Amino acid sequence: MADKSTNFFMDFPTLPKELIRAFKKSTDAAYKAFSREYGDYIESFFNPLLKFLVFWEKLLVATPWSVIIGVVCIFAFYGTRSYKIVIGIIVSFFFVGYMGMWEDMMESMGFIIVATIMSIAIGIPMGIWMSKSNRAQAVITPILDFMQTLPPFVYLIPVVMLLGIGKIPGLISVIVYAIPPMIRLTNLGIREVDREILEAADSFGATPRQKLTQVQFPLALPTIFAGVNQTIMMALAMVIIASMIGVKGLGQEVLRAITNQYFTLGMLNGLAIVILAIVFDRISQAYGKRIQKHRSGDAI
Repeated sequence: MADKSTNFFMDFPTLPKELIRAFKKSTDAAYKAFSREYGDYIESFFNPLLKFLVFWEKLLVATPWSVIIGVVCIFAFYGTRSYKIVIGIIVSFFFVGYMGMWEDMMESMGFIIVATIMSIAIGIPMGIWMSKSNRAQAVITPILDFMQTLPPFVYLIPVVMLLGIGKIPGLISVIVYAIPPMIRLTNLGIREVDREILEAADSFGATPRQKLTQVQFPLALPTIFAGVNQTIMMALAMVIIASMIGVKGLGQEVLRAITNQYFTLGMLNGLAIVILAIVFDRISQAYGKRIQKHRSGDAI
C-alpha cells in the first residue's frame, strides 16, 4: 500500500499510451485532410499578399542604392532633426553595401515593410474594436497573450503544413508574432484619452465616428507609434526564424552560416540585421516623439 501511494506521488498519472497515440494520429489525420481539401483555396486567398510582397522586394532590389539611402536619410532627418543620425545611417549602409549584403538587406527590408503594413492594417482596427468593447477586450486579450507566449517554432508547424515552404508562410508567422503590440497599444492609446476631452466633444455634438477620427485617434497617435515601433522590432527578430521556411534575405545567410559554421558570414549578416533594426527603431521612435511634442505644442 505504501509503495502504491509513493508511486502515485512520484510518477504523474497519465492516460494510456495507446489513447494518446490514437489522439495524435486522429488529430494529424484531420489536419492533413483539411490541408488537402482546402489548401489550394487558402493559397489562392493569399496570392494577392504574395504579389504585394514580391512587388516590394523587387522594387527595393531594383532601386539604385543612392535613392534608397537618400529616401531613408530624408525620413530620418525629418523625424530626428539630427545630422549625426543621418551620417550614422549613411556610414552603416555603406558598410553593408561594401560587404556585399545590400541585396539581401533590401529583401529583408521589403519583407519587414510588408509585415509591418499588414500588422498595422489588421492591428489598428482590432485595437479600436477592443477600446470600444470591454467584451471584445476580454476575449482578445487572452488570445494575444497566447500569441506572444507560444514559441514561434510551434506555430510555424501548422502554417507550413497548410501552405508549404515559401514567403507567405513566413510572412504569416511574422505577422502572428509581431501584431500583438500593435493591437495592445492601439487599445491602450484610445482608452487613455482624457474623459474631459471626450465630454467636451460630446457637448459640441460630435458623433462617435467624429470622436474617434478627430479626437481619440489623433491623441492616441504617440502610443500607436510606440506599437508600430515594437511591431517592427518583433518582425526583425523573426527574420532568421522565417528564413527556415524559405524567406530570403539576411536571415537566410545567418542560417547558412549556422549550418556550415561560417563565423564571419554569420556575424556580418547579424550585424546588418542589427543596423536595419536600429535604423527602423530610431526613425519610428523619432516620429512618435514628434507627434507627442506636436500634441503638447512643443513641436520644433
